[in-house]
Amino acid sequence: MLYQNRFGHFKFSKALLLGGVCTAILTGCNQSAQDTGATDAATGDAATEMKTVAITAIVEHPALDDVRKGVIDELNEAGFKDGENLTVNFQSAQGNTATAGQIAKQFVADAPDVIVAIATPSAQSVAASTSSIPLVFSAVTDPVAAKLVPKLDGSGTNVTGASDALPYEPQIELMRQIIPDLKNVGYVYSPGEVNSTIILKNLKEKLTPLGINVHEAPAQRSNDIAMAARSLEGKVDMIYTSTDNNVVSAYESLYQIAKESKIPLIASDTSSVERGAVAALGVNYYNLGRETGKIVVRILNGEKAGAIPVYTPQMLDLYVSPKHAKEEGITLSQAVIDKAKEVVE
Repeated sequence: MLYQNRFGHFKFSKALLLGGVCTAILTGCNQSAQDTGATDAATGDAATEMKTVAITAIVEHPALDDVRKGVIDELNEAGFKDGENLTVNFQSAQGNTATAGQIAKQFVADAPDVIVAIATPSAQSVAASTSSIPLVFSAVTDPVAAKLVPKLDGSGTNVTGASDALPYEPQIELMRQIIPDLKNVGYVYSPGEVNSTIILKNLKEKLTPLGINVHEAPAQRSNDIAMAARSLEGKVDMIYTSTDNNVVSAYESLYQIAKESKIPLIASDTSSVERGAVAALGVNYYNLGRETGKIVVRILNGEKAGAIPVYTPQMLDLYVSPKHAKEEGITLSQAVIDKAKEVVE
C-alpha cells in the first residue's frame, strides 16, 4: 500500500514574540481539526471511515479471478479504495473444502464489515460460521438448493449475493446447433460440489425427453478429471462442462483428452474457450463481479444484506473457437460463428 523544522537563534524578545504567534497558529489548527472531525461525525461521511472487506474463493481460476477483480473495481469506483479507506483481505482455499472452513473461521474472528465468498463451497463455509457478519456470495448456481438463502427476493438473514445460474434451453440449443444429430452428452463433474450435481439433475430432466442421453463421469479431485473424461471415449458425441471448480481448474488436461479422443468440449464458462472448449454460452464473470460489488457497496453504505435480493444475470455471451473445433473433430457452422460475441483463434 502506498500511502524539517529549522531552529534559528533569536534574542529573548523575538523568541517570545515567535512563541506567541506559533501558539496562536497551533491553537487555531487544532480547533479547525476538531471542527472538521465534528462535521464528519455529524454527516457520517462513509468515505472517511475505514472499512474492511474479506474475500475468499474456493480456488483460483480465470472465471473466479474475474469475479474478484470485478468486486474490487466496483468498490473502487464507488469510492472505497484499498489502502485509503478500505482494507481488502483475500484468501484462496486452493480447492480444499477443509481449508475453506478454516478461512471462514479466521474471517469471522477478524470481524470485517462484509465477507465476500466466491463459489458455493466457500459460501457454505462462511454461512456455517456466522449469522451476523454480512455475507455476499458470488458465482453460486443455486443458492436456495445450497441452503445459503431461503428465497431469492430477500433472505431476511445476513446473506445475499449474485448467482451465475444459466437457463438450460439456450445451452441445449447451442449443443444441437453444433452437433445436429446429438444423441449422447458426457458430463464431467465433482460429485461433492452441489452446483454440479444440480446441473446434472437438470440436464437429465431437459435432455431425456429429447432422446438425448447424459453419461456422467464423476471426478472427486482435479487430478481425476482426465481419467473421468477418458472413461467417456466411444460413448458420447460431446462433453458438456459447467462452472464446476475442479473441472475448470484442470481444463487443460480435459482439452488434451478431447483432442486425442475427438470429443468436442462445449462449456458454460466463456473463459474455457481460450483453454480448449469449442464453444461456450455463459455469464461474463467480470460483470458478475461488478454486480456483486454493487451489493457490497450497498451494505457498506448501511443497507441490510437480508433486504437485498439475489442478483441473477439476464445476458449470456457466446464465445467460439474454430481452431479447437477442428482439433476436436468437428467444424463450426458459419451461422454459429456469426452469433459469437468473440471468436477465439
